[in-house]
Formats: sequence, structure tokens, C-alpha cells
Amino acid sequence: MSDEGDNLSLTQIKATDQMKQLMVEYYIEAKTTTEKPICWITSGGPVEFLIAMDVIPVYPENHGAMCGAAKIAPGLAETAEEMGFSRDLCSYARADIGGAVKQDGAIPGGLPKPDFLLCCNNICGTVTKWYEELSRYFDVPMFLMDTPFIHTTKTKHATEYVRQQCLELVGFLEKQTGREFSLEKFAEVALRSVAAVELWKGVLKTAESRPSPFTCFDAFIHMAPIVTLRGTQQVVDYYELLKGEMEQRIADGIGAVPEEKYRLVWDNIPIWYAMRSLGNLFASNQACLVADTYTTAWAVDIKIDDPLTSMADAYTKVYLNIAIDIMLDQLLGLMEKYQADGLVMHSNRSCKPYSLGQYDLARAVTERTGKPALIIEADMTDSRVYSEAQVRERVEAFIESL
Repeated sequence: MSDEGDNLSLTQIKATDQMKQLMVEYYIEAKTTTEKPICWITSGGPVEFLIAMDVIPVYPENHGAMCGAAKIAPGLAETAEEMGFSRDLCSYARADIGGAVKQDGAIPGGLPKPDFLLCCNNICGTVTKWYEELSRYFDVPMFLMDTPFIHTTKTKHATEYVRQQCLELVGFLEKQTGREFSLEKFAEVALRSVAAVELWKGVLKTAESRPSPFTCFDAFIHMAPIVTLRGTQQVVDYYELLKGEMEQRIADGIGAVPEEKYRLVWDNIPIWYAMRSLGNLFASNQACLVADTYTTAWAVDIKIDDPLTSMADAYTKVYLNIAIDIMLDQLLGLMEKYQADGLVMHSNRSCKPYSLGQYDLARAVTERTGKPALIIEADMTDSRVYSEAQVRERVEAFIESL
């Protein structure tokens, strides 16, 4: 893994080493196992089913982020572009396809070959075509979980529709693994998932304190376990450790940004290759990014009394599967909850669903709150479209306006 995010708080987070070890062990198992099947899964997919079936989940998007942080994504993307994939396509997809072909990436030798694929389209429509391409390339089966888009309110019919697909997923996994699904084991995984999500919510909540004990740049790094291994005991243990450290920071009056003066909310996926420079830029101007719309996406609500239905409900309501009016309500909620002085939006060339409507959202947030908004144009992993000098100039001008 890259050291891009090793120390994004000016005060080192001690739990970082533990998180790194957890993720290293995870990737070593994925690369060396001969006993467990490998499933490539989208970031919004219901990983609990895989954990319950002793399947190792591998996330191409996570690997794309790591490639972005390691600043090797453009080279992998160029391989995909030479194959005919448009440069306008998601840079996660381009880096992933290029990495699969070259057997290269942030993980030595690239990601382990999948035995099958699980694609959930609650984050975008691109993943469907992306995973279809992977299915053809690796010649492995793919399961598509379709989540209806929420325009105004989520209907019971939508939840039941996704719930039925969860049952179909069980049958798919039984066929691919040759194992029988255990409802008892699934309940145990769901219980650990609930515990981990609650702890992750608790970690994010500590940023309500003044000064905030960590920034959203730290959250971008420390979200890896809740995405990848949600439902395991190691993740529960890790977030207990991280939450305890953040609470101790609050008790000791330690802030991630010395002399915190401004509090900001971030919207969209991180600019992975620029996190250190951006973190230092905001911190040097006494600005702390205390919350974001990205890491809160994994703070889903799962009810242990009916995990199947509540998972169907939760995975349908993720941030990118909702209409712009609902996004606005959530943004306003974050601005109020974290007492933010302004909003920073990453207009992400690679993620159209996340970036579409940001100018309307920025205008609406300013009209409702009186707080200014800044829009930075970039790409989450493709640094070829990023101008550090231009971004620095715009950030400094924005903070002066505060």
C-alpha cells in the first residue's frame, strides 16, 4: 500500500499501523489461498453474504484507489485506452482493466484472479458494463444485483425486490462454492457487521468535537476495513481501537489541525494522488475537513432482528442511488451536524453520478445556509487532468472568503 495517507493528520494516528497490518494480512490471504474462492465485488455490494460463505471479497475499486494513491493509475489506464476504452470512462475501471491485463498494480502481480463476480449497481451503471467485461476476460460467472433508484421515497416494493435478489444471490453462491448457506452463520456475520458499522459511525461522530480529532482525509484511509471486511471480528476490534483513540484525543484536546479555525464538508470521492498535498494545504490555512458524503455511505443501518430485509433496504439507500433533492437534504444535515463553515466539492471527471448536479447543489447549500461552496475539478485517480497550482490558488482564495 502507498504511504500517501500514512500521516494525513499532523498528529499521527497510532491505530494506522494496526489498520495497515489488517489490510496486508487480508491481501496476503487473497493472493495465497487455495481453500477459499475469490469474488470480485463492487464497493456497494452486500459483502456479508460472501463472508458468511467463506468467500474472500476483493474490491477492484479499492485497488484503483490504491493505484491512484501510489500514482501508478495513469499508466494502467493507458493500457485500457490502448485496448479501445474511452478516456472518459471511470478511471477505476480503466486502471482495473489495465491492471488485469498487465497483471500489475498497487498489489504485486495485480489482484488475484476471481472465481466469480458480484456486481451491485447501486453506485452507478458503469459497474455493470465494467463487470461484464471482467466476466468475459476471466471467463467467470457474474451475479448482478439491481437496486431501484430512489427518486422521492423508497417503496416497500423496492425493498422486497432487492430482498428477493438476496435470496437469489444465496443460490448463486451455493452453486459457485458447493457449500450450503447457513442462516445461523449469516446472522453472526450480520451481528458483527452491525457492531462494526455502529463503531464506524462513532468514529465519524467524534469529528463533531472542536477541535476535530481527525479529518475526512484520515477517514478516507481508515474506511478500508469497513468496506472490505465488514462482518468480521477483526474489523470490530479495529474500530473499537480507533474510536477509543479519537475519544482520548478529544479528552486531551488534541486536534488533527492545530489551531482549527474553519470547518468544512467534502463532497465526492477523494483525489487519491493529491490527498497529502490537499490535507497540508487546508491544514496550513487552519481549515479542517470534518465530514464528507463518501465515508458516511458505509454507515448503513442494519437491524439484527431482520438482517435480510434491512440489508436490502440499506443497500438500496446508498448516497449515489438517491435523487438530487435527497442528496441536498443529506448535505444540509452534514453541514448542520458538524457546524461547517463551508462546502468543498470535487467535480470528479471519472464519476458522473457523483458529480452531476454539483453546481445546483452548491448553489442550493449556499442559499439555504449562507455558507460558501468551492468546486474543485479533478479526477479520483487520473492525475493527467489535475492542476495542483490551480487548485491551490482556488482553495486559498476560498478560505480567504470565509
